[in-house]
Amino acid sequence: MVEDGRMIRRDFAAGETGRGPSVPSNGLANDPRAGQWDGRRMSHRMIADYKTFVVTDGEGVRNSLYVSGCPFHCVDCFNSSIWDFQAGHKYTQRLEDKIIEDLKAPWVQGITFLGGEPLLNTPVLLPLAHRIRAEFGDSKDIWSWTGYTWEELMRPGETPDKRELLSLIDVLVDGRYLKTQKDSLLQFRGSKNQRILDVPASLAQGRTVIWGKLHDQERDIPEIYLKDREAGEGTQAS
Repeated sequence: MVEDGRMIRRDFAAGETGRGPSVPSNGLANDPRAGQWDGRRMSHRMIADYKTFVVTDGEGVRNSLYVSGCPFHCVDCFNSSIWDFQAGHKYTQRLEDKIIEDLKAPWVQGITFLGGEPLLNTPVLLPLAHRIRAEFGDSKDIWSWTGYTWEELMRPGETPDKRELLSLIDVLVDGRYLKTQKDSLLQFRGSKNQRILDVPASLAQGRTVIWGKLHDQERDIPEIYLKDREAGEGTQAS
C-alpha cells in the first residue's frame, strides 16, 4: 500500500499464531490473512522471463519460469520490477510447448517456478505442472520459491489452488526475504528465515521436513581466497 508516496507494509493477520519463522516481518513485507490473496483472481497470466539451462535456481541444470505479480513487497526484493501482475508478457501455449520440449534434454534435471509469487499464479502453473507430471512422471523435478511460509499455506481458509500446486512440487523455498536476516552463505536463498523444504515428505508427515541435500557454506568464498593468498605471500617472503 502506498501512502503519501511511501510504501506502507501491513500485517493483515496481526495476532495470528503459527505462521512460521520470522513472521510477522515487522514492516519488511506485507503479511496476509489466510485466503486473503487468491491467485485465481489476481493472476493476469503474465510471465516476466523464461530461462533455459541455469544452475542457480535449484539443484542441477534447470529451466526457470518467472511469473509476474507479488503483493508481499519485501524490502530490497531482488525482483521488485515484477511485483506488478501485469508486467511482462502473456503466457502462451507456444511458450508452454517450448518449456516441455526444453525439459526433454537429458541433462536438464527439472524446472523452477519463481517470480513474482508462484503460488499466486496458479492459473499458469497448475496446468503446466500437471502436464509436466503427465509427460515426465517423476523423472523431472519441480522446484518453487514462495513468500508464504509453509505454516501459512497449511492454515485453514487458505485457497485450495495453492495446496493443489504444492502437491505437484518436489522442493519449496519458503518465506519472505528479510533484509535484516540476509546471509550470503545460504544455499539457494537470501535470508536465514527461509527454508528449503522436501514437499512430499512434509505433506506426508504433516510437518516441515528440510530438503536432505541442504548444504550451506560456513564462510565467505572471498575470505578463503584471501587467506590462501596471504599464506602464499608469506611463503614467498621467507
